[in-house]
Amino acid sequence: MTAYAIGNLHPKPVLDEEVFTYMERVQSTLDPFHGRFLVHGAQTREVTEGHWPAAVVIIAFPSYENARAWYDSAAYQALIPLRTRHMAGDILLVDGVADGYDPAATAATLRAAASGDPA
Repeated sequence: MTAYAIGNLHPKPVLDEEVFTYMERVQSTLDPFHGRFLVHGAQTREVTEGHWPAAVVIIAFPSYENARAWYDSAAYQALIPLRTRHMAGDILLVDGVADGYDPAATAATLRAAASGDPA
């Protein structure tokens, strides 16, 4: 099942050379784990609910194991300080949903659990 690394990043107003180096090298850390950018550093085009003052990064991987192995890899760990010294943020690793996912089925399961019905 596809998994994603999601970044909610807050870059400083003026980026440093280290950030450019990070950006130049990050793809080579993704390649062995079949990671690919879906969104990279995009400023939010429109906030339809709430507040989102950050840049967004979304990277897809074939599995959670690939995503975790990429994040833990020596190559990526060496790059992390180049980013974190110049921008705060949050990074998440999350599983996607399976093909054919039905949110109504999830609602039914949650409803049954909330009512105490073993379903």
